[in-house]
Amino acid sequence: MSLVVVGSFGLDTVETPFGRREEVLGGSAIYFSLAASMFTTVKLAGNVGSDFPESAWRTLDDRGAVRTGIRVFNDQPTFRWSGRYEGDMNEAETLRTELNVLAEPPHVPEDYRGSDFVFLANMGPDTQLEMLEQLQGKTVFADTMNLWIDTQRENLVRLLQRLDGIILNDAEARALTGEANLIRAGEALLRMGPRVAVVKKGEHGSFLFERDFHFALPAYPTSQVVDPTGAGDSFAGGFLGSLAEMGELSPAKLRKAMAFGTVAASMTVERFSTEGLEKAAREQLEHRYAELREFVHFEA
Repeated sequence: MSLVVVGSFGLDTVETPFGRREEVLGGSAIYFSLAASMFTTVKLAGNVGSDFPESAWRTLDDRGAVRTGIRVFNDQPTFRWSGRYEGDMNEAETLRTELNVLAEPPHVPEDYRGSDFVFLANMGPDTQLEMLEQLQGKTVFADTMNLWIDTQRENLVRLLQRLDGIILNDAEARALTGEANLIRAGEALLRMGPRVAVVKKGEHGSFLFERDFHFALPAYPTSQVVDPTGAGDSFAGGFLGSLAEMGELSPAKLRKAMAFGTVAASMTVERFSTEGLEKAAREQLEHRYAELREFVHFEA
C-alpha cells in the first residue's frame, strides 16, 4: 500500500565518543524513508536547498522512492543540525539548529493525496494540521517533540483528535499527558484521540498502547552503539513501512511492526548518520527480526 512521509531532509554535524562527522545526511524524513523503503514504495515530501547533495537520493532512488514532493530552493540553504553525545548517549546536546528551507511549508503533489498510509514527521503541529488537510490519508501517524508540546499544545491536541496513531518518546508522553507513570501516560494518549500510541524508551525498548491491548518490546540487543541520531525516526519508518506492506492494524500486525521498527533502529545506531540503513537489506532486517523473536520468547 502507498506510504507518504512529510518531514525534514537535512545535513547534520554529529560528535559522539566514537568520532565526529560533518555535513552528513540527516533529518527525520530521510531516516524514516530509508527504513520504510525496505518494505514499500515511499513518497517523499519536504524542502531542501540547492546545496543538498544529489548523491543523497541514490539509495532511495534504487528502492523506488518517489521524489515529486521534494521542493528545491535555490535561494535558501538546506536545514542543518549539530549535536554532541556523551556518556551513555541517551540524549543529544544540540549545539546548533538552522531551519533555513524549513521555514517554508512542504508541497504535497496531487497524486500523494488519499494515500493509504501517511506519516507526518516532526514538524510544528500547525504545519502537520495543514498537511493533514491536503493529504487526507486513510491511516495517519505523526511524531512530535517537547518544543511543540510547550509552544503549540492547543494545535497538538487538535491534531491528536484526528490521528490514527502517535509516535513519541517517554519524556514527551509524560509532558503531553501530565502523567508520570508511563502506563497511565499511554492510556491518557489514547483518550486524546488516536487509536494507537507508540512510546519509545531508547535503549530500554518501546511500548505500544491500543484500545484493546498493550504490548512492549526491549531494544534489539546490539553491542555497538556509534551514533543514536535518527534511531527514533528509523523505528517509525520500520514500523509504518511494515504496516503499509501488511495493510492493516490488527493486534498481530502491530506487534510485528513494532519488531521491525526495533530492528530498523538497531541498524541505524551501529553507524554514523544514515550509513547503516543505506547498507542494509531486507534480508538483514528479517534475520534480526527472527533473532529478536527468539530473544523475547518464553513459555509458561
